[in-house]
Amino acid sequence: MSSQENEQTQLLREILKWIKFAGMKEVKSILTDALDTDEKKFVYQKSDGTIGTVKLAKLAGFGSNKTVDDMWDAWFKLGLGENIPVRGGSRFKRSFDLGDFGIAIPEIKPKNKTGKSEKKR
Repeated sequence: MSSQENEQTQLLREILKWIKFAGMKEVKSILTDALDTDEKKFVYQKSDGTIGTVKLAKLAGFGSNKTVDDMWDAWFKLGLGENIPVRGGSRFKRSFDLGDFGIAIPEIKPKNKTGKSEKKR
């Protein structure tokens, strides 16, 4: 790598650092507004592209995977992630880690058939 290429790379890294810094407040505000329940925060954080809607709905205690699919659509439209191709369709992959913004990631307890949270033993 030439010294000019090295300087350009260093400059681009510096620009990226400042762009990230400048956008942090706005991103946190959008995340806070969009993720207004513990279930939404939980699902968003788990949406790393490796888990499908059926499993996420079960983990979050939703009756239907359509709930997760609707969340993914809304978050995609807000620019909070991207759709990645998987066998049989696509999945949402979040762009941000909630911990980086000081947003607590709730622990959701699985619900039993009556809809009540199960007690840990």
